[in-house]
Amino acid sequence: MPIIVFEGPKLTKEQKEELVKLFTDAAQKVTGIRREAFIVLIKENEPDNVGVCGELLSNIISKES
Repeated sequence: MPIIVFEGPKLTKEQKEELVKLFTDAAQKVTGIRREAFIVLIKENEPDNVGVCGELLSNIISKES
């Protein structure tokens, strides 16, 4: 079973549903593997748990506000 992993920010349930559908559709089209075989994992990361350029993402967001 192919697994697709998306790591990103918090999403709404509606956004997750669309993401799962689009990833599955694209992967099925490209690989020819039946869509029932795909597993999509969504891992949500809080800005305090993400580092960018040696700095917490939450700090970068605060500076931009």
